[in-house]
Amino acid sequence: MQYKWLCKENNKKLIVFFAGWSFDAKPFEYLKSNDCDVLMLYDYNNIELPIQIPNYQESYLLAWSMGVFVAYLLKDKLPNFNKKIAINGTVLPVNDEFGIPIKPFLLTLKHAKIGLEKKFYENIFEKREEFERYEKTPVKRDIDNRVSELNNLYKLIKSQNIQYSQYFDKAIISNNDKIIPTKNQINFWQQNTEYKIVESGHFPYYNFENWNELICL
Repeated sequence: MQYKWLCKENNKKLIVFFAGWSFDAKPFEYLKSNDCDVLMLYDYNNIELPIQIPNYQESYLLAWSMGVFVAYLLKDKLPNFNKKIAINGTVLPVNDEFGIPIKPFLLTLKHAKIGLEKKFYENIFEKREEFERYEKTPVKRDIDNRVSELNNLYKLIKSQNIQYSQYFDKAIISNNDKIIPTKNQINFWQQNTEYKIVESGHFPYYNFENWNELICL
């Protein structure tokens, strides 16, 4: 796992952000931090925390896509948060009822290198202009590194027998998610967690200007 401080200005509030598969900090650098320090965690080729998360007066967890699964696995190593939000993800990320259906996931895995060259990123957005915006500040990680990350995640997913107990306080679900079907996310979270539907694709961040908007959803 890697980390990057998107903002570190000795603020009183901290946001810890677990990104989704294949991402790095580049597409998120436009988001303003206002009165929050923001620590981003990404690259799940291993899931050892690369930094001891410091204590703040207030701390918030945002976990997106595969990051929801990883954050849940590491929950006992994470600090206490004032609020924990899952965004377009579940703790059963490859599952016909509660995550990415197995067959399309295996196709993504098989053709990951080709998909990462363009198609995958096209699919995470709802609108063409969002993808065009992304292309101006795309992920910079090596493609082979991103392919190995997905293989590692799948091995990890297969090795787990998760019986979910309440952890996340709220789930944000996009109504046009082409990666993790909206209905599967609802199936998972409606059992025990408040959720909110937003107008977006799998990558909802271009709808926001700053990190505070996300923790206040």
